[in-house]
Amino acid sequence: MILPSPKVSTRVSGLFAAHFFGFGLFLPFLPVVLEFRGLSAEDIGFILGAGTITRIAASPLLANIADRTGQRRLAILIYSLAGAAFIGLFSGPAEIILIGTAVIGYMVFQSPVLPLSDAYALDVARNTGTDYARMRLWGSAGFVAATLAGGALAAQATNWLILVFIAISALMTGLVAMSMPSQKRADRTGMPETPEQAAPFATVWFWPVLAVFGLFQASHAAFYGFGTLYWQAMGVPDFTIGVLWAIGVVAEIGLFAIAGRLPIRMDPPMFLLVAGIAAVIRWGLFPFADTFVSMAALQLLHGLTFGAAHLGSLAILAKVVPSRWSGTGQGLLATSIGIQMAIGLGVCGALYETSPDLPFYLMAAVAAVGVLMVLALTPLMRRQMAADG
Repeated sequence: MILPSPKVSTRVSGLFAAHFFGFGLFLPFLPVVLEFRGLSAEDIGFILGAGTITRIAASPLLANIADRTGQRRLAILIYSLAGAAFIGLFSGPAEIILIGTAVIGYMVFQSPVLPLSDAYALDVARNTGTDYARMRLWGSAGFVAATLAGGALAAQATNWLILVFIAISALMTGLVAMSMPSQKRADRTGMPETPEQAAPFATVWFWPVLAVFGLFQASHAAFYGFGTLYWQAMGVPDFTIGVLWAIGVVAEIGLFAIAGRLPIRMDPPMFLLVAGIAAVIRWGLFPFADTFVSMAALQLLHGLTFGAAHLGSLAILAKVVPSRWSGTGQGLLATSIGIQMAIGLGVCGALYETSPDLPFYLMAAVAAVGVLMVLALTPLMRRQMAADG
Protein backbone atom coordinates (compact mmCIF):
# COMPACT_ATOMS: atom_id res chain seq x y z
CA MET A 1 0.00 0.00 0.00
CA ILE A 2 2.88 2.38 0.73
CA LEU A 3 5.86 2.98 -1.51
CA PRO A 4 8.45 3.29 1.27
CA SER A 5 11.65 5.24 1.27
CA PRO A 6 14.50 4.77 3.74
CA LYS A 7 13.44 7.95 5.54
CA VAL A 8 9.68 7.44 5.68
CA SER A 9 9.77 6.47 9.37
CA THR A 10 11.72 9.65 10.12
CA ARG A 11 9.08 11.75 8.40
CA VAL A 12 6.27 9.99 10.26
CA SER A 13 8.17 10.67 13.50
CA GLY A 14 8.36 14.33 12.46
CA LEU A 15 4.62 14.33 11.77
CA PHE A 16 3.87 13.18 15.32
CA ALA A 17 6.39 15.62 16.80
CA ALA A 18 4.94 18.60 14.91
CA HIS A 19 1.34 17.77 15.79
CA PHE A 20 1.99 17.10 19.46
CA PHE A 21 4.08 20.24 19.86
CA GLY A 22 0.98 22.27 19.00
CA PHE A 23 -1.21 20.08 21.22
CA GLY A 24 1.27 20.48 24.09
CA LEU A 25 0.86 24.24 23.83
CA PHE A 26 -2.90 24.25 23.28
CA LEU A 27 -4.00 21.88 26.05
CA PRO A 28 -2.25 23.38 29.10
CA PHE A 29 -1.82 27.00 28.06
CA LEU A 30 -4.81 28.08 25.96
CA PRO A 31 -6.87 28.83 29.10
CA VAL A 32 -4.05 31.18 30.18
CA VAL A 33 -4.20 32.96 26.83
CA LEU A 34 -7.99 33.24 27.01
CA GLU A 35 -7.82 34.65 30.51
CA PHE A 36 -5.39 37.34 29.37
CA ARG A 37 -7.84 38.14 26.55
CA GLY A 38 -10.39 39.07 29.20
CA LEU A 39 -12.57 35.94 29.24
CA SER A 40 -14.02 34.76 32.53
CA ALA A 41 -13.60 31.24 33.86
CA GLU A 42 -17.23 30.58 32.93
CA ASP A 43 -16.62 31.74 29.35
CA ILE A 44 -13.48 29.63 29.05
CA GLY A 45 -15.26 26.56 30.36
CA PHE A 46 -18.16 27.05 27.95
CA ILE A 47 -15.92 27.51 24.91
CA LEU A 48 -13.71 24.51 25.71
CA GLY A 49 -16.75 22.38 26.56
CA ALA A 50 -18.46 23.27 23.29
CA GLY A 51 -15.24 22.61 21.41
CA THR A 52 -14.84 19.20 23.05
CA ILE A 53 -18.38 18.11 22.18
CA THR A 54 -18.01 19.30 18.58
CA ARG A 55 -14.56 17.68 18.27
CA ILE A 56 -15.88 14.32 19.48
CA ALA A 57 -18.58 14.37 16.81
CA ALA A 58 -16.33 15.66 14.03
CA SER A 59 -13.33 13.36 14.40
CA PRO A 60 -14.76 10.14 12.87
CA LEU A 61 -16.67 12.05 10.18
CA LEU A 62 -13.64 13.99 8.95
CA ALA A 63 -11.42 10.90 9.17
CA ASN A 64 -13.98 8.92 7.18
CA ILE A 65 -13.91 11.52 4.40
CA ALA A 66 -10.15 11.00 4.13
CA ASP A 67 -10.61 7.21 4.03
CA ARG A 68 -13.28 7.38 1.33
CA THR A 69 -11.14 9.59 -0.88
CA GLY A 70 -7.95 7.69 -0.13
CA GLN A 71 -6.15 11.02 0.40
CA ARG A 72 -4.96 10.95 3.99
CA ARG A 73 -1.91 13.15 3.40
CA LEU A 74 -3.96 15.78 1.61
CA ALA A 75 -6.64 15.61 4.31
CA ILE A 76 -4.04 16.21 7.03
CA LEU A 77 -2.75 19.20 5.04
CA ILE A 78 -6.22 20.68 4.55
CA TYR A 79 -7.28 20.13 8.16
CA SER A 80 -3.98 21.56 9.43
CA LEU A 81 -4.30 24.66 7.24
CA ALA A 82 -7.87 25.13 8.44
CA GLY A 83 -6.75 24.83 12.06
CA ALA A 84 -4.02 27.43 11.53
CA ALA A 85 -6.53 29.74 9.84
CA PHE A 86 -8.86 29.56 12.82
CA ILE A 87 -5.99 30.40 15.17
CA GLY A 88 -5.43 33.42 12.92
CA LEU A 89 -8.81 34.76 14.05
CA PHE A 90 -7.18 35.65 17.37
CA SER A 91 -5.59 38.59 15.56
CA GLY A 92 -9.04 40.18 15.37
CA PRO A 93 -11.02 41.94 18.12
CA ALA A 94 -11.06 40.20 21.52
CA GLU A 95 -14.77 39.41 21.34
CA ILE A 96 -16.11 36.19 22.78
CA ILE A 97 -17.91 35.14 19.59
CA LEU A 98 -14.79 35.52 17.46
CA ILE A 99 -12.53 33.88 20.03
CA GLY A 100 -15.03 31.06 20.55
CA THR A 101 -15.19 30.48 16.79
CA ALA A 102 -11.37 30.38 16.65
CA VAL A 103 -11.06 27.84 19.46
CA ILE A 104 -13.89 25.56 18.37
CA GLY A 105 -12.84 25.68 14.72
CA TYR A 106 -9.26 24.78 15.63
CA MET A 107 -10.39 21.88 17.84
CA VAL A 108 -12.69 20.51 15.14
CA PHE A 109 -10.14 20.52 12.33
CA GLN A 110 -7.32 19.24 14.51
CA SER A 111 -9.44 16.34 15.79
CA PRO A 112 -8.89 14.00 12.80
CA VAL A 113 -5.18 14.78 12.38
CA LEU A 114 -3.94 12.32 15.00
CA PRO A 115 -6.27 9.45 13.92
CA LEU A 116 -5.15 9.91 10.31
CA SER A 117 -1.51 10.13 11.37
CA ASP A 118 -1.89 6.93 13.39
CA ALA A 119 -3.54 5.23 10.40
CA TYR A 120 -0.67 6.24 8.13
CA ALA A 121 1.94 5.16 10.70
CA LEU A 122 0.27 1.77 11.15
CA ASP A 123 0.37 1.24 7.38
CA VAL A 124 4.07 2.06 7.42
CA ALA A 125 4.59 -0.42 10.24
CA ARG A 126 2.64 -3.13 8.41
CA ASN A 127 4.38 -2.69 5.10
CA THR A 128 7.96 -1.85 6.06
CA GLY A 129 8.40 -3.56 9.42
CA THR A 130 9.09 -0.23 11.13
CA ASP A 131 8.20 -0.16 14.83
CA TYR A 132 5.11 2.05 15.28
CA ALA A 133 5.97 2.80 18.90
CA ARG A 134 9.39 4.21 17.98
CA MET A 135 7.71 6.65 15.58
CA ARG A 136 4.99 7.56 18.06
CA LEU A 137 7.41 8.33 20.90
CA TRP A 138 8.46 11.51 19.06
CA GLY A 139 4.94 12.79 19.59
CA SER A 140 5.41 12.45 23.34
CA ALA A 141 8.80 14.16 23.06
CA GLY A 142 7.18 17.02 21.13
CA PHE A 143 4.55 17.37 23.85
CA VAL A 144 7.22 17.63 26.56
CA ALA A 145 9.13 20.24 24.54
CA ALA A 146 5.94 22.25 24.10
CA THR A 147 5.09 22.26 27.81
CA LEU A 148 8.57 23.56 28.60
CA ALA A 149 8.31 26.24 25.91
CA GLY A 150 4.78 27.17 26.93
CA GLY A 151 5.81 27.60 30.54
CA ALA A 152 8.40 30.13 29.44
CA LEU A 153 5.90 32.00 27.24
CA ALA A 154 2.86 32.02 29.54
CA ALA A 155 3.55 35.50 30.93
CA GLN A 156 1.18 38.25 29.85
CA ALA A 157 3.74 39.98 27.65
CA THR A 158 4.61 36.88 25.63
CA ASN A 159 1.51 34.69 25.73
CA TRP A 160 0.60 35.75 22.18
CA LEU A 161 3.63 33.76 21.01
CA ILE A 162 1.86 30.62 22.21
CA LEU A 163 -0.79 31.23 19.52
CA VAL A 164 1.89 31.85 16.91
CA PHE A 165 3.64 28.58 17.70
CA ILE A 166 0.34 26.66 17.72
CA ALA A 167 -0.36 27.96 14.20
CA ILE A 168 3.19 27.19 13.04
CA SER A 169 2.88 23.69 14.45
CA ALA A 170 -0.31 23.12 12.46
CA LEU A 171 1.35 24.38 9.27
CA MET A 172 4.40 22.18 9.84
CA THR A 173 2.17 19.17 10.44
CA GLY A 174 0.54 19.63 7.05
CA LEU A 175 3.85 20.19 5.27
CA VAL A 176 5.44 17.11 6.83
CA ALA A 177 2.39 15.05 5.85
CA MET A 178 2.72 16.08 2.21
CA SER A 179 6.43 15.18 2.24
CA MET A 180 5.58 11.54 2.95
CA PRO A 181 5.01 8.87 0.25
CA SER A 182 1.47 8.56 -1.03
CA GLN A 183 -0.78 5.66 -0.15
CA LYS A 184 -2.61 3.48 -2.63
CA ARG A 185 -6.19 2.45 -2.03
CA ALA A 186 -5.82 -1.13 -3.21
CA ASP A 187 -5.88 -3.83 -0.55
CA ARG A 188 -2.59 -5.60 0.04
CA THR A 189 -3.91 -8.94 -1.12
CA GLY A 190 -5.84 -7.60 -4.11
CA MET A 191 -8.72 -9.86 -3.07
CA PRO A 192 -12.31 -8.59 -2.94
CA GLU A 193 -13.42 -7.42 0.49
CA THR A 194 -15.94 -9.47 2.44
CA PRO A 195 -19.02 -7.61 3.68
CA GLU A 196 -17.50 -7.47 7.18
CA GLN A 197 -14.26 -6.06 5.83
CA ALA A 198 -16.11 -3.54 3.70
CA ALA A 199 -18.17 -2.35 6.68
CA PRO A 200 -16.25 -3.46 9.81
CA PHE A 201 -18.06 -0.96 12.00
CA ALA A 202 -21.43 -2.58 11.29
CA THR A 203 -20.45 -5.73 13.21
CA VAL A 204 -21.84 -6.18 16.72
CA TRP A 205 -18.59 -7.34 18.32
CA PHE A 206 -16.64 -4.21 17.32
CA TRP A 207 -18.44 -1.77 19.61
CA PRO A 208 -17.87 -3.37 23.05
CA VAL A 209 -14.22 -3.78 22.10
CA LEU A 210 -14.04 -0.10 21.14
CA ALA A 211 -15.73 0.83 24.41
CA VAL A 212 -13.08 -1.05 26.40
CA PHE A 213 -10.30 0.78 24.57
CA GLY A 214 -11.87 4.11 25.51
CA LEU A 215 -12.48 2.97 29.08
CA PHE A 216 -8.79 2.47 29.80
CA GLN A 217 -7.89 5.97 28.61
CA ALA A 218 -10.89 7.47 30.43
CA SER A 219 -9.58 5.98 33.67
CA HIS A 220 -7.12 8.91 33.62
CA ALA A 221 -9.97 11.42 33.97
CA ALA A 222 -9.42 12.09 37.68
CA PHE A 223 -5.72 12.70 37.15
CA TYR A 224 -6.05 14.88 34.05
CA GLY A 225 -8.80 16.95 35.63
CA PHE A 226 -7.73 17.17 39.24
CA GLY A 227 -4.25 15.71 39.69
CA THR A 228 -2.52 19.10 39.80
CA LEU A 229 -5.15 20.56 42.14
CA TYR A 230 -4.83 17.51 44.40
CA TRP A 231 -1.06 17.93 44.68
CA GLN A 232 -1.35 21.67 45.21
CA ALA A 233 -3.77 21.06 48.08
CA MET A 234 -1.14 18.75 49.59
CA GLY A 235 1.39 21.58 49.44
CA VAL A 236 3.47 20.15 46.60
CA PRO A 237 5.44 23.01 44.95
CA ASP A 238 4.48 23.90 41.38
CA PHE A 239 7.96 23.05 40.07
CA THR A 240 7.73 19.59 41.66
CA ILE A 241 4.30 19.09 40.12
CA GLY A 242 5.81 19.88 36.73
CA VAL A 243 8.54 17.33 37.37
CA LEU A 244 5.96 14.70 38.30
CA TRP A 245 4.03 15.31 35.07
CA ALA A 246 7.28 15.05 33.11
CA ILE A 247 8.13 11.74 34.80
CA GLY A 248 4.88 10.27 33.50
CA VAL A 249 5.56 11.36 29.92
CA VAL A 250 9.18 10.14 30.07
CA ALA A 251 7.92 6.74 31.27
CA GLU A 252 5.54 6.71 28.29
CA ILE A 253 8.43 7.48 25.93
CA GLY A 254 10.49 4.72 27.54
CA LEU A 255 7.79 2.14 26.89
CA PHE A 256 7.40 3.24 23.29
CA ALA A 257 11.18 2.91 22.84
CA ILE A 258 11.31 -0.72 23.99
CA ALA A 259 7.82 -1.96 23.08
CA GLY A 260 8.96 -3.61 19.86
CA ARG A 261 11.33 -5.87 21.79
CA LEU A 262 8.84 -7.00 24.44
CA PRO A 263 7.65 -10.63 24.21
CA ILE A 264 4.00 -9.61 24.73
CA ARG A 265 4.01 -7.46 21.58
CA MET A 266 2.73 -10.51 19.68
CA ASP A 267 -0.40 -10.63 21.86
CA PRO A 268 -1.95 -7.12 22.02
CA PRO A 269 -4.69 -8.03 24.56
CA MET A 270 -1.88 -8.64 27.05
CA PHE A 271 -0.92 -4.97 26.72
CA LEU A 272 -4.47 -4.06 27.77
CA LEU A 273 -4.41 -6.42 30.75
CA VAL A 274 -1.08 -5.04 31.94
CA ALA A 275 -2.39 -1.49 31.49
CA GLY A 276 -5.54 -2.24 33.47
CA ILE A 277 -3.73 -3.90 36.37
CA ALA A 278 -1.24 -1.02 36.49
CA ALA A 279 -4.15 1.46 36.56
CA VAL A 280 -5.81 -0.33 39.48
CA ILE A 281 -2.54 -0.07 41.40
CA ARG A 282 -1.79 3.51 40.36
CA TRP A 283 -5.16 5.04 41.15
CA GLY A 284 -5.85 2.86 44.17
CA LEU A 285 -2.62 3.98 45.82
CA PHE A 286 -2.67 7.58 44.54
CA PRO A 287 -4.28 9.08 47.68
CA PHE A 288 -1.70 7.34 49.88
CA ALA A 289 1.36 8.76 48.09
CA ASP A 290 2.59 11.54 50.37
CA THR A 291 6.29 11.75 49.47
CA PHE A 292 8.02 12.69 46.24
CA VAL A 293 9.47 9.19 45.88
CA SER A 294 6.07 7.51 46.19
CA MET A 295 4.43 10.02 43.86
CA ALA A 296 7.20 9.57 41.28
CA ALA A 297 6.92 5.79 41.53
CA LEU A 298 3.22 5.95 40.72
CA GLN A 299 3.89 8.38 37.88
CA LEU A 300 6.24 5.84 36.32
CA LEU A 301 3.18 3.62 35.90
CA HIS A 302 1.88 6.12 33.33
CA GLY A 303 4.04 4.30 30.81
CA LEU A 304 1.74 1.31 31.34
CA THR A 305 -1.63 2.89 32.17
CA PHE A 306 -1.48 5.12 29.08
CA GLY A 307 1.29 3.73 26.88
CA ALA A 308 0.46 0.02 27.10
CA ALA A 309 -3.26 0.70 26.66
CA HIS A 310 -2.56 2.88 23.62
CA LEU A 311 -0.27 0.33 21.97
CA GLY A 312 -2.62 -2.56 22.69
CA SER A 313 -5.65 -0.73 21.32
CA LEU A 314 -3.91 0.36 18.12
CA ALA A 315 -2.39 -3.07 17.53
CA ILE A 316 -5.81 -4.72 17.76
CA LEU A 317 -7.46 -2.12 15.53
CA ALA A 318 -4.66 -2.58 12.99
CA LYS A 319 -5.56 -6.28 12.83
CA VAL A 320 -9.35 -6.10 12.75
CA VAL A 321 -9.92 -2.92 10.72
CA PRO A 322 -8.88 -3.09 7.04
CA SER A 323 -6.19 -0.59 6.12
CA ARG A 324 -8.64 1.24 3.83
CA TRP A 325 -10.79 2.19 6.85
CA SER A 326 -7.96 2.65 9.33
CA GLY A 327 -8.47 6.41 9.65
CA THR A 328 -12.16 5.93 10.43
CA GLY A 329 -11.27 3.28 13.01
CA GLN A 330 -8.83 5.63 14.70
CA GLY A 331 -11.40 8.42 14.59
CA LEU A 332 -13.97 6.21 16.30
CA LEU A 333 -11.39 5.29 18.94
CA ALA A 334 -10.79 8.99 19.59
CA THR A 335 -14.56 9.48 19.92
CA SER A 336 -14.88 6.57 22.34
CA ILE A 337 -12.11 8.01 24.48
CA GLY A 338 -13.55 11.53 24.27
CA ILE A 339 -17.09 10.56 25.30
CA GLN A 340 -15.97 8.43 28.23
CA MET A 341 -13.38 11.00 29.30
CA ALA A 342 -16.03 13.74 29.29
CA ILE A 343 -18.33 11.59 31.43
CA GLY A 344 -15.45 10.73 33.73
CA LEU A 345 -14.48 14.37 34.21
CA GLY A 346 -18.05 15.30 35.06
CA VAL A 347 -18.45 12.52 37.62
CA CYS A 348 -15.00 13.10 39.09
CA GLY A 349 -15.74 16.80 39.47
CA ALA A 350 -18.79 16.04 41.59
CA LEU A 351 -16.91 13.49 43.67
CA TYR A 352 -13.94 15.81 44.16
CA GLU A 353 -16.21 18.33 45.87
CA THR A 354 -17.24 15.60 48.32
CA SER A 355 -13.80 14.14 48.91
CA PRO A 356 -10.66 14.66 46.81
CA ASP A 357 -9.72 10.99 47.24
CA LEU A 358 -12.94 9.57 45.80
CA PRO A 359 -12.27 10.27 42.09
CA PHE A 360 -9.08 8.22 42.20
CA TYR A 361 -10.78 5.30 43.92
CA LEU A 362 -13.46 5.47 41.22
CA MET A 363 -10.78 5.35 38.51
CA ALA A 364 -9.27 2.27 40.16
CA ALA A 365 -12.69 0.64 40.08
CA VAL A 366 -13.18 1.64 36.42
CA ALA A 367 -9.81 0.10 35.54
CA ALA A 368 -10.77 -3.10 37.40
CA VAL A 369 -13.97 -3.30 35.34
CA GLY A 370 -11.85 -2.81 32.23
CA VAL A 371 -9.61 -5.72 33.21
CA LEU A 372 -12.63 -7.99 33.64
CA MET A 373 -14.05 -6.88 30.29
CA VAL A 374 -10.72 -7.54 28.55
CA LEU A 375 -10.58 -11.02 30.08
CA ALA A 376 -14.10 -11.67 28.79
CA LEU A 377 -13.42 -10.23 25.32
CA THR A 378 -9.90 -11.59 24.76
CA PRO A 379 -11.02 -14.84 23.07
CA LEU A 380 -13.20 -12.80 20.71
CA MET A 381 -10.42 -10.31 19.98
CA ARG A 382 -7.91 -13.06 19.30
CA ARG A 383 -10.35 -14.85 17.02
CA GLN A 384 -11.05 -11.70 15.03
CA MET A 385 -7.35 -10.82 14.79
CA ALA A 386 -6.58 -14.31 13.50
CA ALA A 387 -9.47 -14.17 10.99
CA ASP A 388 -8.57 -10.72 9.66
CA GLY A 389 -4.80 -11.01 9.92
